[in-house]
Amino acid sequence: MTPGPRWLTRDDLGAAGHSATGLLLVSPDASSVLPMGPDDRAAASALTGAALRAAGVGERDRVVVALAEPAGALWTAAAAEMAAAAACAGPRGRMRLHHALSALKATTLVITPTGAMDFLARLHLEFLLDPLDLGLRTIVLTGEIASKRTIGHLAGEFGARVTEVLASPFGGTALAWRAAEDDPLTPLAGGLLAPAPLTKDDQSAPTGPLAELVITPRGHATLGDAVLRTGLVAGIGPEHGPGVPAPAHTAGEHVLVRGVWLALPRVEKALAKIDGVAGWELAISRPGTLDTAALTVTFTRESLVANPMWRSRIEQALRALTPVSIDVEIAGNVSEAPFPATVTDLRGHHLGRDRALIT
Repeated sequence: MTPGPRWLTRDDLGAAGHSATGLLLVSPDASSVLPMGPDDRAAASALTGAALRAAGVGERDRVVVALAEPAGALWTAAAAEMAAAAACAGPRGRMRLHHALSALKATTLVITPTGAMDFLARLHLEFLLDPLDLGLRTIVLTGEIASKRTIGHLAGEFGARVTEVLASPFGGTALAWRAAEDDPLTPLAGGLLAPAPLTKDDQSAPTGPLAELVITPRGHATLGDAVLRTGLVAGIGPEHGPGVPAPAHTAGEHVLVRGVWLALPRVEKALAKIDGVAGWELAISRPGTLDTAALTVTFTRESLVANPMWRSRIEQALRALTPVSIDVEIAGNVSEAPFPATVTDLRGHHLGRDRALIT
């Protein structure tokens, strides 16, 4: 009997990082390690270049990429192959981004959806600048689940063509794209991306109403027959139309916050080492343009509630885990017995840690 393909998650890729070889695309917290051989690197550049061409970028354009690593370097290199110029500005500093766009006379911006909306808000409210004066012709959004009406709003404010690209959460390689919020995704290569059942490792067509998008073995060479679970979840069914559905949710042990996947097991492990922590709740919201994350910790002893050293220990533990800024709040009550950690996603994105319990 021929064995089936291996199904891998972010944690599986991270666990194999110590033996992976070649170019390694490592997430900011090292929870995902994607090995890239020469064929993979060539394919990643070609797919990402194809996404830029689909967005309307041409040989006369000047591209600024405002993405975190490892996606930033990949998109910049791909843009340099087919545009007049390409530069990586990184994900932080809106005034610095404005200066870079102006100094380089950029015509194209590659950025996360919340980054673009925050940039727009600051142009209006803080910098008192007209976004039309930047002269951007193209904006490419990638790396996050966008809020409703983001594409249309940005297009009107910047006077630019705005497209959304689904990129690999393991390294940033472009996989599919769409030109409007209501459109399905158009894969950039056949057989690259597929919906799969949430509850079983099976590439048969899921029956719905939800499916996880997976990267098939055609999406990489170094990992052989592996199927990669992206953690991105989309609705399927007649009401969603034909084509690959765009993800509106996430599932599993990692939560997507401001373009970075936060590993919940690592948070649990870190806080378990701090004496007196009974449990915690992670709340994620998008009250304005950006995601915010707040961790409410409940202690086992009253003496720890107002102890600044214990609060500082928790803050330092979180900073050591992730670049995502997480506010720490201390519950006023105490609990002598430990209780399970919980995640509350007020954005409605994360459906749960256990795929088997998601309906």
